[in-house]
Amino acid sequence: MEWKLADAKNKLSEVFNLAQTKGPQRIVRGNDAVVLVSERDYEALTGKPADFKQFLLDGPDLCGLDFSRDCSPGRTVKL
Repeated sequence: MEWKLADAKNKLSEVFNLAQTKGPQRIVRGNDAVVLVSERDYEALTGKPADFKQFLLDGPDLCGLDFSRDCSPGRTVKL
C-alpha cells in the first residue's frame, strides 16, 4: 500500500502493523519514497549475516601460504 508521509505519520501504528502482516508499505513525499518492511521480510531479502567466526571458517584456504618473518636487518639509513 502507498501512504503520503503526513498520513503515515498520523497512522504510524497502522502502517507498522500492516508492514508486519500484509507486507511492505510505501511512504511517499513528493518525488521521494521509502519502503517500510518487517524485519522478517528484510532478512529474507538480504540474508542473515554470518557471525565473524563463521566468516573466517568459510574463507579461503591459507595452508599453502608462507607466514614466516623476514629476519634480515632493514636498510641502512644515513642520519
